[in-house]
Amino acid sequence: MTLAGIELHVHLDGAIRVQTILDVAKRRGIDLRAHTVEEMTRRIALEEPATLTVFLDKFNQYMHVVAGDREAIKRIAYEFVENEAKEGVIYVEVRYCPHLLANSGVEPIPWNHDEGDLSPDEVVRLVNQGLREGERAFSIKARSILCCMRHMPSWSMEIVELCKKYQHDGVVGIDLAGDESLNCEANPDHRRAYEEAERCGIHRTVHAGEVGPASVVKEAVEVLKAERIGHGYRTLEDQNLYRKLLKLNMHFEMCPLSSKLTGACHPDFTKHPIITFKNDKANYSLNTDDPLVLNSTLQHDYSIAQKYMGFTEEEFKRVNICSAQSSFLPEKEKQELLLKLYEAYGMIQSTAF
Repeated sequence: MTLAGIELHVHLDGAIRVQTILDVAKRRGIDLRAHTVEEMTRRIALEEPATLTVFLDKFNQYMHVVAGDREAIKRIAYEFVENEAKEGVIYVEVRYCPHLLANSGVEPIPWNHDEGDLSPDEVVRLVNQGLREGERAFSIKARSILCCMRHMPSWSMEIVELCKKYQHDGVVGIDLAGDESLNCEANPDHRRAYEEAERCGIHRTVHAGEVGPASVVKEAVEVLKAERIGHGYRTLEDQNLYRKLLKLNMHFEMCPLSSKLTGACHPDFTKHPIITFKNDKANYSLNTDDPLVLNSTLQHDYSIAQKYMGFTEEEFKRVNICSAQSSFLPEKEKQELLLKLYEAYGMIQSTAF
């Protein structure tokens, strides 16, 4: 099913073209022991349900190729927008950790010697350039969210400062990703970063309740003041919390195929938590998460929802309207986005002359 759509939860470093990885590796003299798209796809793609740890390990197969490389970072941002446009997406919020793409905090690697690692600030500027050029070329709107990492609390204050610096130049929010067992009591830098984000009007989302318990979702909402929850499937384990968040109209960024292959949810799609959210008319979106590692597309996630979860065309429309309403765009741009959706869905007459 192809509808004008919105995507709110997709990782830039999990949405790179395989051909681009091969091209950059060749230019930089990196031996990947794979020479074709098919060979590299077999190494990267997760074929069967696994654990989140196995899923995250797939990134080690290729991240060293693009990390710290100016040309590659700008290229993957530009191509990402092209890919989204081909999927029928009219607005996307793509997230990434600037430090990981800058190659910060990892051992120097020989092929980086001549170019040198980038600063996280340089990474944000390069991604912004690539997204802007993609917007102009493919006539969609793309914004970014900067990710803090639970295992690297020392990065969080720098990341919120980057959010502040680029708040009116492409960056619309902050995220916290990584091992959910690392809570904010043990890592107060995350809490301080989110307090600063709230003080400065920076929008906030948090990965929570994907594989971690409902208590991680509660912490995200009550301590980090999250406006959206990344995944959030385990919220259903605490019915009091779930009902409270339904009343608050909390937005959940859900990823059907990802949740199966990472082992976050039951492998039988007909038993997926998304069905409960759908039946309760919750505020949520459907997203790809990491289409490169999942060897998938947004349309594939939609087809899963339609085939196994009882989604109708009307529900897809409702979900995308919820997504637009819960986007991190400024209010004026949000209303313009909603108008585009209403026109595309035949809910109002076109205002075009």
